[in-house]
Amino acid sequence: MPAQPAPWAEQVHELAREGAVTPWRPVADDPFGSARAQERPGGLTRRFAARVVDTVLFAAVTGAAALPLGSAAYHHAKDKVDAAKLTGETVKVWLLDATTGAELAAVAVVAVLAGVLLEVLPTARWGRTLGKKLVGLQVLDIEAQQPPGFGASLRRWLTRSVLNLLVVGVLGVAWCIFDRPWRQGWHDKASRTFVASA
Repeated sequence: MPAQPAPWAEQVHELAREGAVTPWRPVADDPFGSARAQERPGGLTRRFAARVVDTVLFAAVTGAAALPLGSAAYHHAKDKVDAAKLTGETVKVWLLDATTGAELAAVAVVAVLAGVLLEVLPTARWGRTLGKKLVGLQVLDIEAQQPPGFGASLRRWLTRSVLNLLVVGVLGVAWCIFDRPWRQGWHDKASRTFVASA
């Protein structure tokens, strides 16, 4: 009659005693210790500097288009208010009408186009915006370690933009201060990316 195999737990202990199984170890303090520089998350100071450059560029491009459109909307609304005052009666004046609405919509379209041209496309193509290029950073897909595709880049930009509009964008970006090991903001988590040293 063949001998009965030892119970499962006893087999595991036997393998461990023979050195065939490496015992569990806690994660190292620096899981990127042996990683190349371009595989390590970028420093927070450089990330902040890149965001400042990208924000100034975005604001300049959007502002160049928004200034004449916003000015036209302001003058149109002011003319309506002045005309209402001349009647000498109390009248209701709608500041948002077809004219001001169209001009504000045009500003929104310019902002979206500027975001796609200045942030989404460069991130999808090269993994970096102008700001990130200047400070030596790159956005990479966590798994492929390559620049994210257009869909992930768009999701990353839209997440950050919507959070900024909801006034919680600062929390989403600041999340990278505490996140380990990838130092991801909420927009990075949504797109499965991280900002790496280039």
